[in-house]
Parts: sequence; C-alpha cells; structure tokens
Amino acid sequence: MAAMNTILNLLKSGDHVISGNDIYGGSYRLCKTLYEKYGLEFDFVDMTNLDLVAQAIRPETRLILMETPSNPLLRVCDLAAIAAMAKEGDILTACDNTFATPYNQTPLAHGIDIVWHSTTKYIGGHSDVVGGAIVTNDDNLRQQLGHFQNTVGGTPSPMDCFLLLRGTKTLHLRMQRHAENAIQIADALRDNPRVTAVHFPGHDSHPQYDLVQRQMRTGGGMISFELDASVEDAMRVASAFRVFALAESLGGVESLVDHPVSMTHGAIPREERIKAGFQDGLIRLSVGVEDIADLLTDVERAIAILA
Repeated sequence: MAAMNTILNLLKSGDHVISGNDIYGGSYRLCKTLYEKYGLEFDFVDMTNLDLVAQAIRPETRLILMETPSNPLLRVCDLAAIAAMAKEGDILTACDNTFATPYNQTPLAHGIDIVWHSTTKYIGGHSDVVGGAIVTNDDNLRQQLGHFQNTVGGTPSPMDCFLLLRGTKTLHLRMQRHAENAIQIADALRDNPRVTAVHFPGHDSHPQYDLVQRQMRTGGGMISFELDASVEDAMRVASAFRVFALAESLGGVESLVDHPVSMTHGAIPREERIKAGFQDGLIRLSVGVEDIADLLTDVERAIAILA
C-alpha cells in the first residue's frame, strides 16, 4: 500500500484516474476513502474491455491503474494495447504485478510506465515480511517516486530488504511449483459438480487465454472459484480447509484460502462488487508448494460439506 500510495503522489487535485472494477479491496479503499477527498477522481471499469477503457478517458485523465491478473477474479488485461492507448493521450500507466510476479510477466516490456508489487507475497515467498516495490525504466519517474518515498517515509528496514533479496533467489523455482499445483487443482475444481465457475488464467476456458499465452509464462498460482452458496455457506467451506490455511495473504510456500466478500474485499460495497462479478460464493485459493495429493484431498473435502 505504501508503494501504491507513492505512485498516487504523482497526481494533483482535479486529476482523473481509470482503474479496474475488480481490484484488490485495499487499493479500492485507498482511492475512494483517501484520495477522493483530496480532489482526485476515479472511474472503475472492466479493464479487459478496451472500448470501455477508451470511453473512460477524459482530458484530465493522468493515470491508468491496472491489476493483471486481477484480484480476485483473475481477469487479464492487454498491457501493450492499454499502454499504446495511454501514450496517445500522454497518460501514465501503472500495473500491479503482484499475482503474476516478474517470473510470469514483465509489464515494462509491454510499454507500461510503472510496475508495483506487494513483495509481502510471492517475492518474499515465506510469509515473514511485509513490503512493496516500485519498478520503472524512466529516470524522471524514478527521481519523482524516490522523492515521494523519502518524503512520506515508505522505506523498508534492512532486515526486510534481506528477507526480500533471499526470496528472489528461489522465486523462479517456487513459481514453477505453484503453477504445476494450481493447474491440477483448477482441473479438479472444473470437474466438481458443486463448482459453478473456475477463474484460472492457465485454463483454455479463461476468457483471455490467448492473451495469457502471449503475455504470461504460466497461469500462475492463484485460483478463484464460485459455489452456488450464500455468504454464510461459502464462509463455512473456507473454514473447512485443513491444509489450506484460512488467511488473507497469498504467495507464500504454504497454501491459503480466502473468502473475498468477508475478508480481502470487504471494503467494497455489495452493489459495487456484484456489478463487478464478485459473487457471495466466490472463494480464492493461493496454491502453495505442498504435495499435490494433499491439496486435492483438502479441496474436495472442504467443498463436500455443502452436500
């Protein structure tokens, strides 16, 4: 959040920002409850629809914020196309690359101006550090962002930096295992009669699968799926996992399960999240590196409590 806050410090009162309508709840909260009161204006649109992005651009638009894959619906937006559209209007682009990681996706190579990560997640990889990172290949932006980071104080401790550097040494190995486990779990979920939808970029049924093939190395380690269930029943399922720990984070070596409506995305009003496609029965999995047989058994057992 300190990293995203630093990026928004590039803007001034009256500036307009376009963002995805299915972004992380904390990002939505930062935009709506903090920066709106300082005079920034935000439009939240379906970033997979380039026409909607283009229609949202105004003369005062200064920034397009993306999450791809998005949290928690794992929608994928076309980085190169949005970057080209933005450059025509002299608009900055910034991409939250937390879910994909630099192993799976390199937004700067597609023309994006700024990339940020929650390094708490895959880059750290062991659930023992909290941090963020901003990456750019523009010297002017680097100097501005560095000034804001120093001014506001969003600086990590030496120990945090050590833990993150340690995590980068095994990032590629961990991401390979996350992806291998995730595709097997996604296949199992697709075959489960209680599951009404599976959101996973590595499946050929994903709406942006062709784009995923061009833009990403693997489908990653995040899956979300929908149950025909109430909020209460979905919470019961999420609480029934035993190998997957019930927790809001993601990207560590251990598997985690999250019920976005009651946890990570609780800050988003119900009418907004339903409009964006967040159903009451949506469950998000961060697939770890444990034995795949244990993970598959855990998923099947948890969903079975609805029978």
